[in-house]
Amino acid sequence: MAVKSFRSIRLLALALIAGRVYLAAADKLRMEKAVDAMASVYSVIVYGDDETRMEEALDAALVEARRLDRMLSNYRFDSEWSGVNRYAAEAPVKVSSELFRLLSACLEYSSQSEGAFEISVGPLMKTWGFYRGTGNLPSTAEVKLSLEKVGYRYILLDAANQTVRFAKKGVELDPGGIGKGYAVDRMAEILRNKGVETALISGGGSSIYAMGAPPGETGWNVKFRDPRDETKTTIEVFLKNESMSTSGSYEKFFMAGGKMYSHIMDPRTGFPAGGMIAVSVIAPRALDSEAWTKPVFIQGRKWAAQHIPKGFRAIVCEDNTSGTGSDQPCVWLQ
Repeated sequence: MAVKSFRSIRLLALALIAGRVYLAAADKLRMEKAVDAMASVYSVIVYGDDETRMEEALDAALVEARRLDRMLSNYRFDSEWSGVNRYAAEAPVKVSSELFRLLSACLEYSSQSEGAFEISVGPLMKTWGFYRGTGNLPSTAEVKLSLEKVGYRYILLDAANQTVRFAKKGVELDPGGIGKGYAVDRMAEILRNKGVETALISGGGSSIYAMGAPPGETGWNVKFRDPRDETKTTIEVFLKNESMSTSGSYEKFFMAGGKMYSHIMDPRTGFPAGGMIAVSVIAPRALDSEAWTKPVFIQGRKWAAQHIPKGFRAIVCEDNTSGTGSDQPCVWLQ
């Protein structure tokens, strides 16, 4: 079995050197820093006039990423998220108001996407070997057994008591579909509160928020490589005061029997979603853009054109080898 993992549609010029400061255009200083959190690298670029204030803002944003790692990581035994997974099937678990709001938003995404966004895919991710692994091919019986534990309707929220309870044993929440987006939004808020007007925040390169625009530019430039030919750019966008998240089958997958199996699960079937290579969603918040990449990827272009929220934009790159894609490598939905 061959295992590969790579990114064929990427943001350009996001290789950050922690602490580097230099003079940019229009006499603006540029500073960059990064930190590891939630199994990803969170990086920030800021422009400004005051080096001391810029560094203070950057450090505060990175501290926030570490704080959210302690709250949301399912790789940490002591995180609030892990505590919910351990105990919510036994009794209601009291959670922080912050986590309660986030879980409430997740259930709303599930409802709006007709179940294509699913926060409870934890059992499927483990069955397919994508939790702390590179993937493996399970039996149909194993998939069926895991699928019985997946469903947002099994997550019961009590707003009056601010508790979470699972309706059946074996339910497990996975933050992979929203954690980076939420962290990026929170880091952007920290930077704003510190007086930063121009910044680019990236969560693992797949969820970003573009604040303002670099000196002399109309926005932060993002180029999309053709997923079938990395030497070509298929779409170019400029982001300003908005977010963009990308999900792609190339991010993590394995090959078995000559077939590619991606980590992007269709929670309705229990199998990896097909028909797409990559999807990017542009929205006001990174939480929204990250959450909506999954339904667009899973449900497909026609469904997305009718259901993505007003004001959102999407770029879809279909897999034309499956017989369902278009001849164009990537197309806009807006």
